[in-house]
Amino acid sequence: MGEAKPRLIVHIIYRLGVGGLENGLVNIINKLPAQSYRHAIICLTESTDFSQRIGRADVEIFQLHKRPGQDWRSFYTVYRLLKQLRPAVVHTRNLAAIEYQVCALLADVRYRIHGEHGWDVFDPDGSNVKYQWLRRIIGRIIHRFIPLSRHLQDYLRDRVGIPAHKITRICNGVDTTVFYPAVGEKVVPDGCGLDLNDKLVIGTVGRMHGVKDQMTLVRAFINSCQQSLEFAARCRLFLIGDGPLRAEAMDLLAAANLADSVWAPGERSDIPTILRAMDIFVLPSAAEGISNTILEAMASGLPVIATRVGGNPELVVDGETGRLVPARDAARLSSALNELALDERRRRRFGEASLKRVLAEFSIDSMVVRYQQVYDRQ
Repeated sequence: MGEAKPRLIVHIIYRLGVGGLENGLVNIINKLPAQSYRHAIICLTESTDFSQRIGRADVEIFQLHKRPGQDWRSFYTVYRLLKQLRPAVVHTRNLAAIEYQVCALLADVRYRIHGEHGWDVFDPDGSNVKYQWLRRIIGRIIHRFIPLSRHLQDYLRDRVGIPAHKITRICNGVDTTVFYPAVGEKVVPDGCGLDLNDKLVIGTVGRMHGVKDQMTLVRAFINSCQQSLEFAARCRLFLIGDGPLRAEAMDLLAAANLADSVWAPGERSDIPTILRAMDIFVLPSAAEGISNTILEAMASGLPVIATRVGGNPELVVDGETGRLVPARDAARLSSALNELALDERRRRRFGEASLKRVLAEFSIDSMVVRYQQVYDRQ
């Protein structure tokens, strides 16, 4: 008898582009043993060049180019794909994909998993009753829920009503062979026209849209520059990512005569190098799951300032690895920026503690082992 064919896992996501959810998916595909698992990805909308990060040549990617709103043809397309592929496991992620678990049931997929990575942009705090009922109803046909944070775990159990025995929390992991601290002189990223000599770089990474709330960081940076001549002279701001807030942010900075202190290059593929050019990382999100970018910044040896929302307090220890501030509070964020920007010893201490915490608790290998245990439960 020949060897058994590796089991196929079909991952259903909204879009394969730059993002924490997508990065986690790519890490799982690259790290799970190829002799045990095969993978296919169904993108409800599209795939981008981000797919090139997948290190396996045998991963099929299907793009449905789903129309906005309820596109009923997409359900039939997913059903037919699943009947054709005959996967052992279907793994949907986030609210945009959960309804396609119905297709998996009808296609007789025996093991159905759903991941909760963070809040939907239309429901940033999980309070939408319609979405709670959607999760509760479809949850009846899902065998395993995987929330990334304790906050999401409690939400699924206490507010949605998913039985505890169906929930397995798995935190993200970070690849410390890719993300690691800078050594020696600061390297200026390609295309950055700012003079970083003797400057301190404050930065954030993420798609620039509402829930990520980069505008609060911009307002805090402007406030700090206006309050302190030393801060204004020394500090520079990196806004890495693209989206509708990018132009708005640059307009606000230009109005404050600070456009020459900011680099906003849009979407980038060299995030590890860019993080090593930073001195302080900020995540100003109004809502968050377990942030890959926070973990990547910590692995890069950076102190982190983050909002006290979602899974952020599970990563950032206030007063030890960085600072936690209220969401949408530019004044408090400005105060935290001033504290770290003007105190080199504290910055260094927080950065060293960040790296130590990632290495001890958030390795990519431990994350992959947890996913493998879930996939093997069927």
